[in-house]
Amino acid sequence: MDKPDEGLAEYKQRKKEARDRMIALQRQPYEVKVARSKLRAYEFIEQMDKRDKNAHVSVGGLDSITLHVFLKSIGINVPAVSVSSLEDKSIQRVHKALGVTILKPLKTKVEVLNEVGFPVISKRIAGKIALLQNPTENNKTVRHAIITGECGELGHFQKNSRMKLPQKWLNLFGGYENENEGVMYYKPNFKVSNDCCYYLKEKPCDDWAREHSSYPFLGMMASEGGQREEALTDHGCNYYGKTVMRSAPFAPYLRNDILRLAQEMDVWYHDHTDVFAKLYYEQPYSKDKDGNVIPYEPVDTIIPAIYGQIVNDNGELRTTGAQRTGCSMCGFGIHMEERPHRFDRLRERNQKEWEFYMYRCCTDPKTGEKFGWGRVLDYIGVAWEDEPAVQMNIYDYPEVQP
Repeated sequence: MDKPDEGLAEYKQRKKEARDRMIALQRQPYEVKVARSKLRAYEFIEQMDKRDKNAHVSVGGLDSITLHVFLKSIGINVPAVSVSSLEDKSIQRVHKALGVTILKPLKTKVEVLNEVGFPVISKRIAGKIALLQNPTENNKTVRHAIITGECGELGHFQKNSRMKLPQKWLNLFGGYENENEGVMYYKPNFKVSNDCCYYLKEKPCDDWAREHSSYPFLGMMASEGGQREEALTDHGCNYYGKTVMRSAPFAPYLRNDILRLAQEMDVWYHDHTDVFAKLYYEQPYSKDKDGNVIPYEPVDTIIPAIYGQIVNDNGELRTTGAQRTGCSMCGFGIHMEERPHRFDRLRERNQKEWEFYMYRCCTDPKTGEKFGWGRVLDYIGVAWEDEPAVQMNIYDYPEVQP
């Protein structure tokens, strides 16, 4: 997005204008947003046709499940793909009922945690910590900026830039540069990385997309914050780059919008189960190991059980269970969650899986000691081993199986 000769003031002004545009879109009425989503989706398909390319939906949790059904409802019949094994069992059941093509991860969760590192704090911060843990001559300037906030020429020689880690995390993770920077920070006894998604999800999906000359529809929303907000704010719903093209028709949606649309798409699904039954019978999982057909069974709702129910709370929609889901071993944002947090909920759903990932999913290369997420959470100050003071209601997670 940046031009080499662009000054800092011009850069900040463009960023502000992009944010203002996104805020204006987010304030539009629900009906306008849905109509706009249809237009953006049709435009993306038109552009793919012009480029002699295909399109698909990348499916994970409720947002992208809703997108998959939404596209079918407006006559856009593109395949849906997912590394479904990363998701909760209730999400996996919905994926199969919707005829999603299921891909295998490049590495297992255990291999990622041992070989690559733990995804903790945020994707952006984990990436910076990973650079500190893996110093090279080429990243020397970036490492200096992470510790001090002082940028070089490419960073317009800023002082106190956003490249600097927040002091809380510098204290815990900045020790790799103690000798170089004359500081006295700590170092953890575990690896950190933001590359987990690459091995678990991104690379398998990218390989499938390359093989099928296809580009994705994504269920991302700017209101989710973080790097997604920045990317969607800068580039809008549809983006056509030299190597990256994608459509995010729900970019301006707020949480209330996506939940309302999910309810509408649930109704549409039940009126058109034949559409998804056809997709189901095209998948390998529609047959048992002996090749016998397993009859299609519609799900009661496309809203996976882990989310609970969608209810109206003083005019705003919310889910009674999980608000967001993802890979059960993702720790991004865990430090900001109140208890019961995501690992507490995993404990309620599957005690054995919780024990494995908290205590013994990894092996310390120096000592041979078994450890897991418990070591990481202790280090960043997140309680996990004790039972949360407020126990969860079993009815918040109907039909969830261990």
